[in-house]
Amino acid sequence: MISYQKGVRIINKNELFNKVIVFTTSVHRVTHDLTYNIKSHSLTTLQYKILEYIKVSQPVTLSDISECQHISMPNTSREIKKLKEKNLIKKISISEDRRKQSIYLSEEGEAMMDEAFEIIKSRFLDRIQNTSEKDLEEIRQALEILQKKLFHP
Repeated sequence: MISYQKGVRIINKNELFNKVIVFTTSVHRVTHDLTYNIKSHSLTTLQYKILEYIKVSQPVTLSDISECQHISMPNTSREIKKLKEKNLIKKISISEDRRKQSIYLSEEGEAMMDEAFEIIKSRFLDRIQNTSEKDLEEIRQALEILQKKLFHP
């Protein structure tokens, strides 16, 4: 329901919240569709998600991964160790504090994620193939606004 006060539109924040919930649920569904069966058989789903996060956010720390993936620090450390053993990531110590490390994709990890992102891109392009230029521009603008106003760090 839209309300007005002195000719100014009043946003119902509960309604806005409900729309955000519906939107984020839709984002998860589309993400699932775009990434379905994308990971290597040698990786768990969690390991793939960690690599995907590192790809778009590197360098990252263990605590960044833990927070973003909603997993404990011990589990994060264990998964990072497995990914390092598979030569998919590299860790570089930060300055004097050797306990703090930046985590990056290795060359093999970059190649794997580039391949995965190409498949995702192809699926995305298939999904929008019949979208008009006007609608594509509106989607681009909407994504920029959402990133700036809602999802900013």
